[in-house]
Amino acid sequence: MIGIIDCNSFYCSCERLFLPALQDAPVVVLSNNDGCIVSRSDEAKQAGVAMGVPYFQAKQLIEQKGIHTFSSNYNLYGDLSWRVMETLRQLLPAGAVEVYSVDECFITLDHIAQEQLAAFSLHLKDTVEQWTGIKVSIGVAPTKVLSKVANRLAKKNKVATNCILVLDTAETIANALQQTAVEDIWGVGRQYAEKLRKYNINTAFDLRGMPATWVQKNMGGIVGERLLRELNGIKSIEMKDPLLNKKMIATTRMFGKNVTSKEHIKEAIATYITRAAEKLRRQQSAASVIYVFVVPKQENNGGKFRHGNSVGGYIHLPLATAATNELIKPAVELVDQLFEDGCVYKKAGVILSSIVPDESVQGNLFAQKVPQQNRLLMSTIDNINFAMRNDMIQFATAGTQRNWKMRQELRSPRYTSRWEELCNVR
Repeated sequence: MIGIIDCNSFYCSCERLFLPALQDAPVVVLSNNDGCIVSRSDEAKQAGVAMGVPYFQAKQLIEQKGIHTFSSNYNLYGDLSWRVMETLRQLLPAGAVEVYSVDECFITLDHIAQEQLAAFSLHLKDTVEQWTGIKVSIGVAPTKVLSKVANRLAKKNKVATNCILVLDTAETIANALQQTAVEDIWGVGRQYAEKLRKYNINTAFDLRGMPATWVQKNMGGIVGERLLRELNGIKSIEMKDPLLNKKMIATTRMFGKNVTSKEHIKEAIATYITRAAEKLRRQQSAASVIYVFVVPKQENNGGKFRHGNSVGGYIHLPLATAATNELIKPAVELVDQLFEDGCVYKKAGVILSSIVPDESVQGNLFAQKVPQQNRLLMSTIDNINFAMRNDMIQFATAGTQRNWKMRQELRSPRYTSRWEELCNVR
């Protein structure tokens, strides 16, 4: 059996953890630059706040209903996510936890007898909530797709299910599939759902009964067949080992305000390169390809603005490196090629690729070997910045004011990762 553990309204739960007075109050969390609503508590949902709508559109309703609003606090969310996953790793055998997203993970339960699945799931749920303060829902079934179905139904009626649902018989599986609309199946998007409804396929139960040849033809070949097998209780999507080393490293951000200056773009790119280089060194790797892109703001015929197509360029370095200074220089030079006077920019980013182990960098046969003098320097800077935070040491190219940085006007303190922002208990 496979389970999926999903944190309930995760971002909102993180905010409530250090503000107990909000436990039964409506709460919403906003996306980057306080743009859209990306997390809602059950109380906020009942108040009529829709998911994904721009904050300015929902602001009047939020103020009328007295809904508590927070900017995204990724330092807090990331740390609490790690605590939840680490708790599960301690409670389960080695290799039994597959982190799927910041608030979800799959678990294998082969070591648990079928009649004990519900009790063990309750034990996991209670322990996670006691150790971390984050409430979770658990769905258990023979396959990943069915466990997602179970988890969704467990969350749909938290009082009746106690946030736990085990699909361990043909009858419970069939009943769950009949309650699941086709667009709510894991892996079925909106366009596929519209297509399936034209064939009178409205629920997961309807889709499960379709012939494999039809699914192959109309739902992406092997991908559709794999989904069909999963709905029929046949494991086709295996548990994955954690990805220890990334093959590409990207850092992208929306600007906190419109940017028209080339110098500000260069500051942003240098800052993003710094973040990407830190990740590169963390996995003891080096990169030889840098891709830089910017996204302009464009006006359409209706006088409204939208994001334009990204404009990017890349460069191959003569030698792979993880040194921030060696990555910044060619990256900011690319900005000179991409920037256009008069354009308004909303976003920029960098991607490092052609990543190799730091100890296996291919040298040049016809050039004198250059000692890795920057390795100790970079390690020292990383250690100081990790200990002191807030980019205590940084390259001048990244700027000091950073007026373009992401807007977080309603961000809560980073309670678990900053000494100066520890929660005060009175």
